[in-house]
Amino acid sequence: MNGLRAVGIIGTGKYVPEKILTNSDLEKMVDTNDEWIVSRTGIKERHIAAPEQATSDLAYEAAIKALESAGMTADQIDLIIVATVTPDTFFPSTACILQDKLGAKNAAAFDLSAACSGFVYSLATATNFIKTGMYNNALIIGADCLSRITDYTDRNTCVLFGDGAGAVVIGEVPEGRGFQSFDLGAEGSGGPLLNLAGGGSRLPSSPETIQDKNHFIYMNGREVFKFAVRVMGSATEAVLTKAGKTKEDIDLFVPHQANIRIIQSAMNRLDLPPEKCIINVDKYANTSAASIPLALVEAAEQNRMKEGDTILMVGFGGGLTWGACVLVW
Repeated sequence: MNGLRAVGIIGTGKYVPEKILTNSDLEKMVDTNDEWIVSRTGIKERHIAAPEQATSDLAYEAAIKALESAGMTADQIDLIIVATVTPDTFFPSTACILQDKLGAKNAAAFDLSAACSGFVYSLATATNFIKTGMYNNALIIGADCLSRITDYTDRNTCVLFGDGAGAVVIGEVPEGRGFQSFDLGAEGSGGPLLNLAGGGSRLPSSPETIQDKNHFIYMNGREVFKFAVRVMGSATEAVLTKAGKTKEDIDLFVPHQANIRIIQSAMNRLDLPPEKCIINVDKYANTSAASIPLALVEAAEQNRMKEGDTILMVGFGGGLTWGACVLVW
């Protein structure tokens, strides 16, 4: 390993807001129905943040649980990365707000924006920091309040998204365990297919941007679906090759929870039986950067991973981006 440390997950935690928005609730808001939503997406309900909750509040709850799980205190963390597209503010970063809330006074802190791929991007970033010895223990949180940027008059997108946070503590683990490989990528030409146009330096907030609904998620569902099916397969195959493993080695598949049909397409390509895949899109919908860690933590809570198991995580998102990793638990 050229003197590089083995790095893996040593603590996990998750949090979802109390309020649940069901498909039947949405039937009263837009022209849709439960059967249509379930058949096309697999989603039955999603959690929605309370008016007083921001992304950092969701991240804090998940982070506290991850620290408890790792048996660590906040001052033992020396790096915090929050993967999000719904930061509390442009700046300071949500990671800095979280650092203060946790009292993690020894930690560097920054946000990472790669949409639904953000958690895997953040894992790759922190893993390399720890491998080289620059940092020892990192707290990685995928957290998003997508309800704040969802247009609840748009029947095509409002059924898809929810709020939540998933957190992990990563640090040095025994040789042979931990992260074996990463595959990250981007296809920036597809950026216009999934975006939020308003509020940045290109289209600063104005009465016009509000009127034109530029502060809500825009998605070309058909094109994003095609991209997702393609990269979920190619990224999975690439990351397995890098790790020197085959699809037969996968003990648990943890995909981004965006749409049941995309997940099933990836499972078919990998010839994976249902018991080797964690699916919770029905309960949480698409929570962007929180999606993969929510699924991973839920799998841990259900004792679906044992020491030495090979875990494969893969996601795709706005950018367009993708990220996959192979982890030996």
